[in-house]
Amino acid sequence: MTGPSRGVRFLSRWLAALFLCLVLMQPLPAGRAQDYDVDLALVLAVDCSFSVDSREFKLQMVGLGQAFMRDEVKKAIAQGSRQRIAVSVVQWSDENNQTVVLPWTIVSGAADADELGLVLSSIPRSLAEGGTSISTALSYSAALFGSAPTAERRVIDVSSDGRNNIGPPVKPVRDRLVAQGITINGLAILNEWPTLDTYFELNVAGGNGHFVVPANDYNAYGDAIFMKLLREITGPGIS
Repeated sequence: MTGPSRGVRFLSRWLAALFLCLVLMQPLPAGRAQDYDVDLALVLAVDCSFSVDSREFKLQMVGLGQAFMRDEVKKAIAQGSRQRIAVSVVQWSDENNQTVVLPWTIVSGAADADELGLVLSSIPRSLAEGGTSISTALSYSAALFGSAPTAERRVIDVSSDGRNNIGPPVKPVRDRLVAQGITINGLAILNEWPTLDTYFELNVAGGNGHFVVPANDYNAYGDAIFMKLLREITGPGIS
């Protein structure tokens, strides 16, 4: 018994190739690229270095908490495609001191935002003071995205009153994380370095829609972090 003729075999292969091309040309099912759990996964990295005393630390945490309880922030979350974000909080100082004080938490609705605000306002200082290793804080924060809900945007929000003075150089770390699709925004507290916002713009912030917000001192931190959160939750291109 003889096999298929050369013409039949050629036709079969041609039809198979044509079918494969048609399959590859078909668009992905609607929404496939947008199947995320949250609109934003946000790591808030809080400076606990030697330059931050107990009063200044408290102003940071209370400022964060009050920002999440403001109506404008709740409205920004509600206006997202999925109407929910994920938040984690890190305290950091030198290259040996970083810790998660709030694991990934979903914020969906005003009640969640109020509850998160109360929790943040009461979180104590949980690690030893040390130098200012922004580079290590960024690397540590970025690693948390491995356990985060899937997000349309991944952002690290780092606050500090000083420059990177211990650990790896910060700029190469920034560039590596930006290449991974992470956005880094900065809140520069200018009480010790009047040009710290410029330093942040050149060395720390990066990625899609990145920005730096200055605060003249810790008393201005609350308003600054509110403005920053509002921009981060709303997304790039909105101020």
